[in-house]
Amino acid sequence: MTLQSRLRDVENRLEQACLRSGRKREDIQIIAVTKYVSLETAQAVVREGISHIGENRWPNAKTKWEALKEQAVFHYIGSLQTNKVKDVIGKFDYIHSLDRLSLAEAIHNRAQMLDIQVPCFLQVNVSGEQSKQGLVPENVEQFILDIKRYDRIRPIGLMTMAPYESEPESTRTIFRALRHLRDKLNELSILDEPMLELSMGMSNDFEVAIEEGATSVRLGTVLVGKEEMEEG
Repeated sequence: MTLQSRLRDVENRLEQACLRSGRKREDIQIIAVTKYVSLETAQAVVREGISHIGENRWPNAKTKWEALKEQAVFHYIGSLQTNKVKDVIGKFDYIHSLDRLSLAEAIHNRAQMLDIQVPCFLQVNVSGEQSKQGLVPENVEQFILDIKRYDRIRPIGLMTMAPYESEPESTRTIFRALRHLRDKLNELSILDEPMLELSMGMSNDFEVAIEEGATSVRLGTVLVGKEEMEEG
């Protein structure tokens, strides 16, 4: 299957999910997860009109960022260690994995040094799986209050990863819970501006995520395929 045919298939499935849920196509952002593919494939994706790129390790992302930084918007979608913040902040436009105060402080300090603000998604472990990182849903409100002192961080939404299910419909409760949590937090008016974004849904379950309110879907194999990559 060629890149163009995968793109057409994804676009068709996305539009159908929008029709089923009464949403507008322009309200959903596709993030092409290129961590398992070459620079050449990432460049081809951008040429085809997908300008948002997701990566989860700076060593693997470095060559893609250097080649595409003027043409693409970069999203850091993996767990970010505090000692790697210096490599990521200032290069990636969005962070999808803010889930602890030590990371918030490190991001704030680096952003202050660069005199920038960093849009961040708060990662929430809705499913409760021990293998997944993220805030416990009940702790998100307090976390938001705690990071208000870090004025270089701009919380724009929530992110979660659902368990891989052979039947994607089984993930619906996870995505719905994240949407309800976002709406509840906005009703509390504890932020200077409401969080509008929901980063949820991947190759296996993005249609369900869209039906439940996703504004960004992170698509890897279903969109760009998978290649054998050396570890950076």
